[in-house]
Amino acid sequence: MSRTATDTDPGAQPPPGDDTAFFGQPRGLLTLSGLEVWERFSFLGMQAILVLYFADTVAHGGMGMDPGTAASVSAAYGTLVYLVSVAGGWLADRILGSYRAVLWGGILIACGHYSMAVPTATMTWVGLGLISAGTGLLKPNVASMVGKLYRTDDERRDAGFALYYMGINIGAFAGPLITAWLGDHKGWHWGFSAAAIGMTFGLIQYVAGRRHLAGRKHSAEYALPPEGLRRAVRLMIVGAVVVVALAVLLAAVGWLTMDRFVDCLTVISVIAPVVYFAVMFRSPRVTADERGRLRPYLVLFIASVAFNFILFQAYSTMILLASTNAETTIFGFHFPAGWYASALGAFEVALAPVVAALWARMGPRQPHASNKIAIGVILGGLSFLLMVLPTSGHSDDTYKMAVWWIVGSYLLLGLGDILVETSGMSATTKLAPKAFASQTMSLWFLSLALANGIQAQTVKLYGEVSNPAYFGVNGAIAVAVGVAVIALAPWLRRTMHPVH
Repeated sequence: MSRTATDTDPGAQPPPGDDTAFFGQPRGLLTLSGLEVWERFSFLGMQAILVLYFADTVAHGGMGMDPGTAASVSAAYGTLVYLVSVAGGWLADRILGSYRAVLWGGILIACGHYSMAVPTATMTWVGLGLISAGTGLLKPNVASMVGKLYRTDDERRDAGFALYYMGINIGAFAGPLITAWLGDHKGWHWGFSAAAIGMTFGLIQYVAGRRHLAGRKHSAEYALPPEGLRRAVRLMIVGAVVVVALAVLLAAVGWLTMDRFVDCLTVISVIAPVVYFAVMFRSPRVTADERGRLRPYLVLFIASVAFNFILFQAYSTMILLASTNAETTIFGFHFPAGWYASALGAFEVALAPVVAALWARMGPRQPHASNKIAIGVILGGLSFLLMVLPTSGHSDDTYKMAVWWIVGSYLLLGLGDILVETSGMSATTKLAPKAFASQTMSLWFLSLALANGIQAQTVKLYGEVSNPAYFGVNGAIAVAVGVAVIALAPWLRRTMHPVH
């Protein structure tokens, strides 16, 4: 994946240290944070209504899927996004460069949302394909561009990333508010249109502020030689044509159904990390010490999968539950079920500074990174276990739980996400072998892809089993994983010596 430092790149143009135009940070941070606000606005705004659109009746403008299938297809889309993200980092490193990868990714995302604004099933699938490809290009490379705004020894770096992640969560909060209201009052495709317009705004300000981005004039940082580039382009074009032609052929003869497509993505999401870890463990470029640090990372990888399996359902089964079994009125005001998704972004914006201040105050007494991740996984499991209480003792789906049950679940989930995300990504960069340093984020995205792949199969049970059983079993498994990581804490502290 793309690097986050510039001082070893002979072609980069590090910004001057006195660039403090944006709250004491480089002006380019405003450009990149603004892009992420609108990208998350569009991506999570669309996700907040996607499963509801899939599950709604055709007569009402939906796709007419049963709830379990709707959640499964939504999860498969997430799987595809994170699998493509692994390739997106390589394309930026070897062919496009970060600036152009993000630009073209944003263009594809915008085109995808505009496609979904067209009220036909065909354009829905075209749109989701474009958004998957675009997000795969954009998402893994924006963060690396933030890193390029700073010299390695710049003390503003951590504060800059804090502002950047706050921007992400502002978009996560605002997107569902707009798209869900439009979807509820005007129609689902109006909501998709809002996501398209949001991404367009992000692209405009990204291009307008490009002069403030370090290294923007340069292409790939580890560019392939001309012959290698031509060969890679030919292989990609031929590969894409073969895959599309094969998919069309299999669909035409009736073999490639939606269920089989979802199953294929799940299989790939399992195989990819197994292959990736096998390559690293067997690589002669990986030292014995580095191989030793990969073993504890496997534990953290599994913990990430367990937590994100719960987190991603905030936009699928939890939204479905909210739409059928939760009140959508508070203090006399009626709101769309998709607004529940905004609570997650709101809690993360509010809690992230509190958690950061707590760790700073505790200093060396703060929990080890593995324990932070374990606590986050447990909180994710508890967010599902909480749903057992209001859904128990009801023989039909006519009951309506109070708003505060789902809001409370999202509070636990938001706090868990802060713990897992910050500690997990930091551990990823520190524990990965140096020979794979430019691809460290591939590991993290593969854990997200695997979480979605498993979810795509599990959510098929939603609506087939009782709600207490569904949320109770899944929540208990996550809690058990978190407790197991805590039990392994002494071993993890010994073997994760670069990580505190």
